[in-house]
Amino acid sequence: MTRNACAALLCLAAFSPALAQTRAPAAAQPAASPAVSESEAPPRTVAQWLARLQRASRVPAYSGTFVVSAPEGVLSSARIWHACQGAQEIERVENLSGPPRATYRRDDDILIFQPGQRTIRAERRESGSLFKGQLRPGEEAEVARYYDARPEGQGRVAGFDADIVRLAAQDGWRYGYRIWSERRTGLVIKMQTLDAAGRVLEQSAFSELQFSSPLEADKLAQMMDDTQGWHIEKAGHAPTRADSEGWTLASPVPGFRPRQCYQHGGASNASGAGGVVQWIFSDGLATVSLFLEPYDARRHTRGGLLAMGATHSLMLRLPAPASGWWLTAVGEVPPQTLQAFAQALRRMDAKAGE
Repeated sequence: MTRNACAALLCLAAFSPALAQTRAPAAAQPAASPAVSESEAPPRTVAQWLARLQRASRVPAYSGTFVVSAPEGVLSSARIWHACQGAQEIERVENLSGPPRATYRRDDDILIFQPGQRTIRAERRESGSLFKGQLRPGEEAEVARYYDARPEGQGRVAGFDADIVRLAAQDGWRYGYRIWSERRTGLVIKMQTLDAAGRVLEQSAFSELQFSSPLEADKLAQMMDDTQGWHIEKAGHAPTRADSEGWTLASPVPGFRPRQCYQHGGASNASGAGGVVQWIFSDGLATVSLFLEPYDARRHTRGGLLAMGATHSLMLRLPAPASGWWLTAVGEVPPQTLQAFAQALRRMDAKAGE
C-alpha cells in the first residue's frame, strides 16, 4: 500500500466521527438539564454506556465544526451537516484544512468531491458506527469484556452539558477512551484516545454545534446528486473472503474479530501484478486494517512503523514462505497490536507457492 493511499484512507476515517444513534426532540438546541449525582442513579456499566452511545446517531439533524488534534501538533477540522429522512441518513463533511474536499454519505453510499481535479470518487462501505469502529447492536456485552467504565462527572463542550465516562482498556492490545456524551441526546461531542498511562494521544471535539441544520435532508440529497460536469471514478474494490485470497491467522489477537475483506484493483498474484487485499478486524471500538499486496522491490523500499496521533502504520515484507507479499497494517491501536497481527498472518498451504 503506498503512503498516499494510506493517507487518503486515514483522512476518510478521521472525519467519520462516531456521532451517536437515538432520536432527539427536534428543538433548535437542547436545554441544559440538571446534573444527576452518583447517589441518585447507579453508574452505568460498560454495556449500558455502549448501548446509550450506539443509540444516538439518529438525531434528526445537527451541524457543527469538528476538530481533530494530536500532541505532535497535527490539527484538522471539518464542517459537518447531518440529517435524517425517514430511516435514511445523509450527511456532508467539508474539509476546512488540507486540500478542498466534500464528502457526502447517504447510508453506506459515499461520494467524495475533489474540486481541484473536478473528480468524484464513488464507493460503498459499511458504516462504522461508534468511535470509527464497528460496534453492532447486541455486541455491547462482548466488547465490555475488554473495557472498564469509569464515570468522571460532568462537563461542557461547545455550550452543551455532557456526561463524561472513561472506557479504560483492560489489556495492552487496545487504547482507552474518555468520552463526553451530550446529556440529553447521548451524542458524542468530544472524545480523547488514551494510552495505558492515561496520556492523551488524540482528541476530537465539536468546537461549535447546533441541533438543527441549515441544509435539510432533501437539499443535501440534491447537492450529492448534482454530478453534472464532474468525472466520476468508481472505487475498484469488491467483497471477498480472506481464505479465498489465501490468508489466515495462526492465532487471534484478543478481542479483535474479522469484519470484512475486500479486493482492491483486481486479483492478486505473487508475480508482482494485481491488487490489494484489505482484511478488516475490530473489537467493536478500535479497527485494524491489513493491506496485503504482492511485494515489489521497486516500490517497497522502506518498512517500519509510523505514528500519527493515535493511529499507527506498520509496513514490512512478510517472512518466508510468504516473502512474496508486503503488509501495511493500519489501526488506532498500540504498535504491539499491529505486530501481533503481522506475526500471526499465514499464507495458506494451497497458496503458499504462488
